[in-house]
This record gives sequence, structure tokens and C-alpha cells, in this order.
Amino acid sequence: MLTALVATTNFVFAQNDETRQQENNNRQQENNNREQQENSKRHENLGEPGKTNLYIRERMTVGLKIGANFSNVYNSQGQNFQADSKIGLALGGFVTIPLMQYIGIQPELIFSQKGFHATGSILGSKYDFTRTTNYLDIPIFFAFKPSPFLTLLVGPQYSYLLNQKDVFTNATTSIEQEKVFENDNIRRNMLCFVMGFDVNVNHLSLGARVGWDVQNNNGNGTSSTPRYKNEWVQFTLGYRFYY
Repeated sequence: MLTALVATTNFVFAQNDETRQQENNNRQQENNNREQQENSKRHENLGEPGKTNLYIRERMTVGLKIGANFSNVYNSQGQNFQADSKIGLALGGFVTIPLMQYIGIQPELIFSQKGFHATGSILGSKYDFTRTTNYLDIPIFFAFKPSPFLTLLVGPQYSYLLNQKDVFTNATTSIEQEKVFENDNIRRNMLCFVMGFDVNVNHLSLGARVGWDVQNNNGNGTSSTPRYKNEWVQFTLGYRFYY
């Protein structure tokens, strides 16, 4: 009888061990299933604007953008020189490099049309003068991302003057000239300062910038070569690819 009791007790303990092992296996399987579901939802949510940005904010993105500049000049010097703004093309690409959740670096490469339209007078004779300047702009932004939808940007910019077109008209003549920069009177390498923001919704990025030259163009201050610094407001629409 004692032997039977011992055998029964061992059988009960064995059953309990098997039950506990089965419960542990079930819990482990549930955890694995839950983790797989969360990962699956995370990837599925990349199609949802709000949840996409939560993950993109911490990932590198590459994008293309197109838009317009509203440019003018300031600190100009010339005889009765008055400048009005003009519209130009802005086209290029950008890369966002996250350093941590809220901070990153965003370099850009932009073909940027700037310039101005001016009216004035020389010896009592009125004139119209329009300058279109094509630049290759390379801003290096410090990016602060307080929310998944908003990126604040500030930083220096290097601008290289590709070419320049001038149209000069007065009462007796009209001259159109595209500069080939055979003299040193025009500065081709320019240091600028730019700030702005991006509004990010899924793959789309709406950008706004304001910038101005730190250096002047080394003009001689005449009607045909006025001394000035560029200033501009830029609006763009971009599309982002994330990795």
C-alpha cells in the first residue's frame, strides 16, 4: 500500500510539472505572438500619416523638392536705386540625418533663381533694370523636431553663382546681357544664413525658408552693376523616401 501511495504521489507531481511546463510554453507563445503582431502593426502603420512620422523622425530620409523663390535685394547702393521682388524657380533635393529623436542634420542641394527688378534714373533719364541670378545653394541645417509633423531648421548656406542675366532699358536703348564673369567685379561664392521649417505628412514635406546673404556681390554701385545682398523667401513641396 505504501508503494502504491508513493507511486500516486510521484504521478501527481509529474502531472503538475507537465502542467506548469505547458503553461510556460503557452505564455511564451503568447508573448511571441504579441510581439509579431506589434511588429506587423508597426510596418502596416507606415501607411498612416500620424504613425508614419513617429518612426520617420528617427530614421534617415532622402527627398526631392520643387517650389518658388520670392527674392529681392537689400543694402543696395546706387543713384536713386529702388528694387522690387521677383519670382524664381527652386528645385533640388535633401537628406535628413537623425542624431537622436529630436535632433538631426539636414543638408540640401538646391538650384535657386534669385534677383530683382529695379527702376531708377540717371541724369534725369528713367530706366528699368531686371537681374536674374541662378545659384547652386548648399544649406547645412541644424534640425530640431519637436513633433513628428514639424521640423525647425536653421544654419549657414554656401551659394555658388552659376550665371546671371541682366536686362537694362531706358528711353533710348534696351540691352540684354548674360554675364560670363570675365572680371572680378561679381562675387560668385557667397555665404548666407537661412532659417525655416518643414511640415511633414507621411511622404510629403511642405517647406518654408527665409534667407539672406552675409556678403555683398562686390558690385560697383552703378545702375548696371549695383552693390547689394540677396534676400529671399522660399516655399517648396517635397517628397520623402525613408530608410
